[in-house]
Amino acid sequence: MADVALALTEGMLHFELSMAYEVFGAAPAGVTVPWYDVEICGTGAVRVGRFLLEPDRGLDRLREARTVIVPGWADVDVEPPAPLVDAVRAAHEAGARVASLCTGAFVLAAAGLLDGRRATTHWAHTDVLAARHPRVAVDPDVLYVDEGRVLTSAGKAAAMDLCLHLVRLDHGSSVANAVARRLVVPPHRAGGQAQFVAAPVPARDDHPLGALLPWAIERLDRPLTVEDLARQAGMSSRHLGRHFRAVTGTTPLRWLLTQRIRRAQELLETTDEVVDAVAAATGMGTATTLRRHFNRTVGVPPDTYRRTFRSGTSR
Repeated sequence: MADVALALTEGMLHFELSMAYEVFGAAPAGVTVPWYDVEICGTGAVRVGRFLLEPDRGLDRLREARTVIVPGWADVDVEPPAPLVDAVRAAHEAGARVASLCTGAFVLAAAGLLDGRRATTHWAHTDVLAARHPRVAVDPDVLYVDEGRVLTSAGKAAAMDLCLHLVRLDHGSSVANAVARRLVVPPHRAGGQAQFVAAPVPARDDHPLGALLPWAIERLDRPLTVEDLARQAGMSSRHLGRHFRAVTGTTPLRWLLTQRIRRAQELLETTDEVVDAVAAATGMGTATTLRRHFNRTVGVPPDTYRRTFRSGTSR
């Protein structure tokens, strides 16, 4: 029985596959606990990106594994192959712990493993996952979700977070930390995907708010109100709200807050300004207000965000 089985078919992403193999394939130096026996399971030789891979076993072997890892699925608009979906479902029914990395969540969803559960995937595809599988409680803001025997991760680097979490569950924090040191990655990252999502902007500029949005962005250091925006746009507040919902998918105040947070992120990444100055430059008023909104929106305090994302170009 394999401790960890990596599912392999056409349509997989090599990044997540190789990442999982790096974590589970070999114990770090100095770790004496019995390490994972890892098998790659598939239907035959598979081209994954630029690489041609030969599986160790067939997909039916997944049901004999203790943990099954489903790497990212390359094209979320393409249904995963039935043999893969069936094998993943059978593995879960046989008692395996099943974890998806990035868009591998679409495979788990197709197998019905996410119905009635919280789950996540890459932030660019959370809306698609929620629309296609309405019984899944999709959480777009987290790095990974642990639902016991079913786990899902957000995109790319978050797959590493989930793999390290599995090691931590199996062998404890000290062993997970040793793996992280070997791979030169943080053993645990605070916050969620909101740290990495660019602020939404309309794709077109020929809409009723085409002139208003740049005007507002240039004045984020000021205490703008809905009435200020409506006055500038030459429409009523109610009319403005309808246009905002249609163009940005949110309310004027929520859009303003998003822009202020994004500006704060840029200042924290690229300048040495103290948090009070960042708060003033983004119209938040005080450092306390900035910290409250930043922590709630991004998932980490401004100081933590700066330490993580400091560009190193401003010294």
